[in-house]
Amino acid sequence: MHLFRSLLLLLVPGVFFHVALYLSLRVSVPEAWQGLISLLPYLTVAAGLFLGWRFNRTRVLWIITLLILVERGLAQETPSGREFFMSVAPLLVPLNLVLFSWWSERGLITRHGLLRLAILLLQIGAFVWLYFCCAEDVMILLARPLLTYSWLDRLPFPQIVLLVMIISQLVLLARFCYRPEALEGSFCWVLPAVVAGFWWPERFVYWGGVAAFLLTIAIVESSFKMAFNDELTGLPARRAMNEFLLKVGRRYTIAMIDVDHFKKVNDAHGHDVGDQVLRMVATCLRRVTGGGRAYRYGGEEFTVIFPSKELQRALPHLEMLRETIASSRFVVRGKKRPKKKPNVPVGKTSGKSQLQVTVSIGVASRDDKNTTPEQVIKASDQALYEAKKGGRNRVCNV
Repeated sequence: MHLFRSLLLLLVPGVFFHVALYLSLRVSVPEAWQGLISLLPYLTVAAGLFLGWRFNRTRVLWIITLLILVERGLAQETPSGREFFMSVAPLLVPLNLVLFSWWSERGLITRHGLLRLAILLLQIGAFVWLYFCCAEDVMILLARPLLTYSWLDRLPFPQIVLLVMIISQLVLLARFCYRPEALEGSFCWVLPAVVAGFWWPERFVYWGGVAAFLLTIAIVESSFKMAFNDELTGLPARRAMNEFLLKVGRRYTIAMIDVDHFKKVNDAHGHDVGDQVLRMVATCLRRVTGGGRAYRYGGEEFTVIFPSKELQRALPHLEMLRETIASSRFVVRGKKRPKKKPNVPVGKTSGKSQLQVTVSIGVASRDDKNTTPEQVIKASDQALYEAKKGGRNRVCNV
């Protein structure tokens, strides 16, 4: 499932919009629509800049700024300047895209933001200096072939530029594999869009618009994930649970789950170990049977919703969940444990101890008494209180 979701993040909407734009450039457009279509790239750029600023996605801001600079460079009327720009820009832009993709979000008006602006300005300064100093030598150097095959002469870019483009694309894909998120996937598609823009420079504004659109969609998707997913455990958050309860129907069961003695774990072993405990419990919750949907409710509390299930049908799955968590082996790493695995293994008990993790579960179903999700949650919370009062590590229902 994780692999399938990662592939979706990479292939959608990249493939769809690249194919759609490619076809749109080769299909005659009615004259009444031409004005709107010519306006769309600028609207997507404006939307990308606004959302990148609003949600502090500085990498998107830098990439869109780079696209604007490229479009302005291609629009210059001096033939020699345009030729030099078309020789150097296809080499520099992929390298900058890789650089931007690996940058962390550090804000614009900060020390890191000003440093990045300085790097961009230095490139512009170097570009101008090379143009006035040795433009012809630079173009000859970039056009020099690396391999002597006749079919390579028919490629749209010099071999050095193509090699940089291919390496840059592989680095972007490696970045996505390391961090499979929507924004990283969009970076993988920005480079093909820019390359297509250099291939058809008279259409660069449209391809740049596609790149800005993909970045904008990625910002929206990543912001949605931050709002509806819990960053620590990876489970859907309380807001996602509330959204689901709006459409759950008239028959459902809600279980409230609380990690036993969690405060003692934090006090004895530290918050890092506490976070590991929450992740372990979340992993077990993610595998709950019976069609249950797991959510992080807040703190050490979780929720499992069984849509279309009565109380008696949900209880066996909750009991199985409780036993799974109680039997899970949680090892507390020693504080002196080295970050890297040693070449010579140490004793099994060196710096390690096992921690017993259990949960208490309270469960309630929608019935004539509890008719709203809020009432069912309150009832299951009361059952959770009874479970903890009765000794913990048990399932109680009302």
